Amino acid sequence: MKADVVVVGAGTTGAAAAAFLAERGLSVVCLERRRADEAGARWVNDVPAAMFDEAGVARPCGEELLAHGRDAHVIAGWGPERRRIARPDVLTVDMRALVARLQARAHKAGAVLRGDVSVAGIEDGVLRASDGAYEARWYVDAGGLAGPRLLGRTVPRADLCVAASRVFRVRDPAALRGYFESQGAAPDEAVNFVGIAGGFSTVTIRSFSGVFYAMAGTVPADGHPPGPEVLRDFVSRLPWVGEPIWGGSRAIPLGATHAELARGNVAAAGDAAGQVFPAHASGVGAGLVAARMLAGAVAAGDPHRYAVQWQRSRGALHAAFEAFRRFSRTLSPADAQRLVRSGLMVDEGALAALEQRAPRPDVRTVAELCAAALREPVLAARLAPYLALMGAAAAHFAIYPSDPARVPAWSRVLERILPSAAADPAPPRPASHPRRAA
Repeated sequence: MKADVVVVGAGTTGAAAAAFLAERGLSVVCLERRRADEAGARWVNDVPAAMFDEAGVARPCGEELLAHGRDAHVIAGWGPERRRIARPDVLTVDMRALVARLQARAHKAGAVLRGDVSVAGIEDGVLRASDGAYEARWYVDAGGLAGPRLLGRTVPRADLCVAASRVFRVRDPAALRGYFESQGAAPDEAVNFVGIAGGFSTVTIRSFSGVFYAMAGTVPADGHPPGPEVLRDFVSRLPWVGEPIWGGSRAIPLGATHAELARGNVAAAGDAAGQVFPAHASGVGAGLVAARMLAGAVAAGDPHRYAVQWQRSRGALHAAFEAFRRFSRTLSPADAQRLVRSGLMVDEGALAALEQRAPRPDVRTVAELCAAALREPVLAARLAPYLALMGAAAAHFAIYPSDPARVPAWSRVLERILPSAAADPAPPRPASHPRRAA
């Protein structure tokens, strides 16, 4: 079969890319290894509202939107140290409904979606799939970690977050309210327990529409239980939680965006390109924005233009937060408590991470950081080199070369600034895994 563009993957990024490309008048075929109506994340995700605007996708509403405009709470370990983050502008979204909406948009624009099709790779300029051969001017890999990896990039185990998310029935609504009150939160506010199984780990909970939502994510390569196990352990200690209704689990790539996003007539986007916000392993908004950039570049006949646009903007932001993620890997539970108690975790930094944007510190924030550094000089000294690394990594991505031939040299410099996970020394492991959920 022939088309202008073949997109591999019909999840968030793939469906969005198929829609944007078809809306530009290109003939598009979108191939999904699962059934099309089972593609993409099947769970709840928090997505910054501004990223829908940036991608040109209408903000979720109705049943697709589960929560918006409520405070968030960041708790070190299981407490007691915590910070309240006032009203981050993020939307809590039913990903099943969002993927369905993007697929419908792609279909309306004329894209052809085919499910139950596995892709082997590209041979002699032709994409080989389980249902035949596809010949196109352009190929887009939005198939995630389980896809064909058309640009050949693999992700080290140390850069894999294994996460699980479930929506549960509630046996005792009063007990649910009491539990959130014990955490200083309302049921419809997000509560994030961070550092519960390694420095980079979290359990996030909230309630909406009479159900209970919980998510857990960890890096098992650092010697910690995977997210599904942490989630089961957490929920088992809450007797008011009923049976699961829906949800899912998967591995999510961390790290900076892959150095090469386009090669010839092949491009990658979303998880397949490492376009996941490293601070908390969220890739939905990034995938939407990348799909919009990619569609414009492919329609103009220059996929590398997409690589330059992404790397110099969102790629630089992700690289900065990847440097901070590496600092978080070194934190023990006691360190996390000290980080929050001292004030080194400033509200603006936490808000910027939740909204996936660069921090905008004012004089007050700088003064708070200086005071916190005086209270915790040893931890501040450990943080300082990573703050410098954040700036260096972002600056390097901001000069991503417009000439594809110069990308290998740029990549070699990047490896010196942000060594690959395989070369990065493992952080110290906490003495024990917290076993209590309250």
